[in-house]
Amino acid sequence: MNGPEIHLTLAPELHLFAAPERRAARTRTVTDGSSSLGHVVESAGVPLTEVGRLLVDGHEVPASHVPRAGESVEVEGVSRPQQVPGAPLRFLLDVHLGTLARRLRLLGVDAAYENEDIGDPALAARSAAERRVLLSRDRGLLRRREIWAGAYVYSDRPDEQLRDILGRFAPTLAPWTRCTACNGPLHEADKDSVGDRLEHGTHRTYDVFAQCSDCERVYWRGAHHARLERIVTDALDEFGDRAA
Repeated sequence: MNGPEIHLTLAPELHLFAAPERRAARTRTVTDGSSSLGHVVESAGVPLTEVGRLLVDGHEVPASHVPRAGESVEVEGVSRPQQVPGAPLRFLLDVHLGTLARRLRLLGVDAAYENEDIGDPALAARSAAERRVLLSRDRGLLRRREIWAGAYVYSDRPDEQLRDILGRFAPTLAPWTRCTACNGPLHEADKDSVGDRLEHGTHRTYDVFAQCSDCERVYWRGAHHARLERIVTDALDEFGDRAA
C-alpha cells in the first residue's frame, strides 16, 4: 500500500494476532486510501470477530470508515459479556473443538458440532443459515464474510476454553438437559422403556435414566458421573447466576 499514513494502536489482548512490529502503541501504518478500516485491521492480522469499538481520534467509527492521513486509530477488544443479536444464543464449533462442544452441551448450551472437516465455506454457510456463533481457532475461517457471528477460541485447553466462552457470551446454563453426543434434548426415561438398550449390570444397578429425543442415546449416573459433575459444579460456581 502506498497511501495515507495512520497511527494504529491495538488493545493488548489483540497483540497475539499481530506481527511483533505491530504490537507497540501508535504503530505507523500506510493504507491504500480506499480500503475500509475493517480491512486495515484484518490486514494487521486481527479477525473482526475479536474487535470491539474502533476509535478514530477518540471518536467511535464503523468498520466501513475509510482512514485519512494522520488519523490516530485505537482498536479495542470485544466487551464482555458480548451481546449477540437475535435469540436464542446458539453455537457452531469446528472439527477441532469436540471436547468444548461436549462440555457446552453438558451445561445445556446449544452447541452444534461438525466431527468431520466439511470445509470452511460449508461451516460459514451453516453459521449464517442457522444464525449460530461460529467458534474456531482458525483465524482464516473467522475472516469469512458469510459467517453470521464468530469468536476465536484462545486456549487449546478444554477447561480454559469453556471458561472463556461462558465468560464472553454468558449463555443460560441448564445442566443435564442436552445429549452430549448429538446436542438433542434429554427427557426422563423409566427403566422399562430403555431396558433393551442397557447391559445387564447397568439394568441391575441403576434406576434413574435420561434419553435423547433425537438419537435415543440413554444416560445414567455411571462411572464417569463424578468427573462430569465436577465440570458442572465448577461452571455453576463461577457462572451460576446464569442458570435456568
